[in-house]
Amino acid sequence: MGTAPRAVCLGETMGLLAATSVGRLAHVGEMALGIGGAESNVAIALSRLGVPTAWAGRLGADAIGDRVARELTAERIDVHAVRDPDAPTGLMLKERLPGGRIKVWYYRSHAAGSRLVAADVDDDLIAAAELLHVTGISPALGPGPGAAAAHAVAVARAAGTTVSVDVNHRCALWSDVDAAPALRTLAASADVLFAGDDEARLVLGSTETDPETLARGLAGLGPSEVVVKLGADGALALVRDGRASAGVRAAGSVGTAGAVGTAGAAGGSATSGGWTVLSEPAVPVEVVDPVGAGDAFVGAYLAERLAGRDPAARLRTAVAAGALMCTVPGDWEALPDRSDLAAMTGPDVSR
Repeated sequence: MGTAPRAVCLGETMGLLAATSVGRLAHVGEMALGIGGAESNVAIALSRLGVPTAWAGRLGADAIGDRVARELTAERIDVHAVRDPDAPTGLMLKERLPGGRIKVWYYRSHAAGSRLVAADVDDDLIAAAELLHVTGISPALGPGPGAAAAHAVAVARAAGTTVSVDVNHRCALWSDVDAAPALRTLAASADVLFAGDDEARLVLGSTETDPETLARGLAGLGPSEVVVKLGADGALALVRDGRASAGVRAAGSVGTAGAVGTAGAAGGSATSGGWTVLSEPAVPVEVVDPVGAGDAFVGAYLAERLAGRDPAARLRTAVAAGALMCTVPGDWEALPDRSDLAAMTGPDVSR
């Protein structure tokens, strides 16, 4: 593409068959074909918010792989995909259950994405970028994808490329017992770390419920910026002072003594021990489909970070993007652009 990517997202993207009506798949008559994957969702979010972005992964040499490459290219994403002639592109089925629940079925264990290896990673692409984004899904897929993600992180570290990690635990892919140590290792490699509060407890081996305490525990692993996604309760960020726009590893204490300021349900910030704590309440919306909201949040936060916005603006935009994503069916189709975000504070009808 014309502009060199500022961000690279590495991971598996699959074909997606989504039920077009509510009901169990055993009785649904029609499904719509699309694509989906956490890392490519983040790539689309970044691209729509003005960040030149690349997606890297492994696809089957098949029609679904073609669909993935075409859709991402249409979103102005630079696609770096190894095409595997011996394995199909992965597939997931999305079930809309009565009562509003969503269930996703994966068919990916022997797919091309699970055959990703370190040799598939374009070192030069990552070294030239400002940001690398990976998730805990890669090690969940097997040793090869896990090694590929670890290699990409090592390349980024050596080049001074900021490393972003979303824990993104998939309990359908591996057990908590197997996941915890691998996710902890990946989290420790991050400059910017995202986790749900349940994922934070898994990584830390903790039963703690206070989001700030969880964020400080995660920061103790090494990241200089930790964001805890709290769903209907919004989000909390912990940012090391002086490191808000740099990919520099955290150092020193992350204890809780000496807090100054306020941070609570209404949003706000506080300083403590060389760290700034920020909170942002959720934006109330009518939830149609929550799948992809976390990826929208992450992509928007990272886009604002690359734009040089302060941590409060990053968190505010991320919460707004996640809320918008919940209002429309689909894993990525409703990811907002700048005009969508601006319209959230405008009139309900534009003429």
